[in-house]
Parts: sequence; C-alpha cells; structure tokens
Amino acid sequence: MLRMTVFVRRAEGLTHDEFLHHWRTVHGPLIANTPGLAQHIVRYEQHALAEVPDWAGTPGYDGMAVQWFETFDGFLGFLQDPAYAELIAPDEDRLLQKDKVLWLFTEDPVVVIDGDGSGA
Repeated sequence: MLRMTVFVRRAEGLTHDEFLHHWRTVHGPLIANTPGLAQHIVRYEQHALAEVPDWAGTPGYDGMAVQWFETFDGFLGFLQDPAYAELIAPDEDRLLQKDKVLWLFTEDPVVVIDGDGSGA
C-alpha cells in the first residue's frame, strides 16, 4: 500500500473556515462521487489543523490529506483520468496555494508503539 500525505495551504483570499468548508463539502465529495477518480483511491482522509500554539506545529498550513493507493500506478491513473483535469485540478487552483503544497509518499508503517504499551 502506498500513502501520499499532502500538507495543504489555503488559497490567498480564503479564510481558514472558508477553506475547510470547501475542502470538506465540495473538494472531498467531488473526488468521492466521481467514479473514474474514486476507483484509483483506496482511502482518502482530510485532517484539519488542530487548534494548538504555532510552536507546536507548522504555521501556515491548514491541514493535510492522506490518500491511499494500491500502487504508484494507481496514483498515476488518478492523475491521468480526464476527470482530474476537468474537475479536480481547477478546484485545487481555487482551493490551494499549489506552490506551497508538500507531498510525501510512504510505504506501510513500521509500528513502534501500537497503543497497548507493548511496543511493536
């Protein structure tokens, strides 16, 4: 499984609340409700910035998305689907500062602590 974590900044002119509203009620559903796009994604998560002091995070970012793909080819299929160019890319232009977005692809995790106190 391949995970793409994307740190996002809202487009200039949008408040944080306007960004979150659009991200949650327009952008996410646009992906989920477009079968050609959704077929490439195993899971899509949106994580809004928590209300913590600036020193406890990365100031300027509004959240992160995590998209899970079976393979890198699945990610490429998502980008190459005509609906991406028609629907998603223009919405990203309205929603994000695309030159400030950070992307990171990761593999399955090595679990160090799993919550029961025993470690891996």
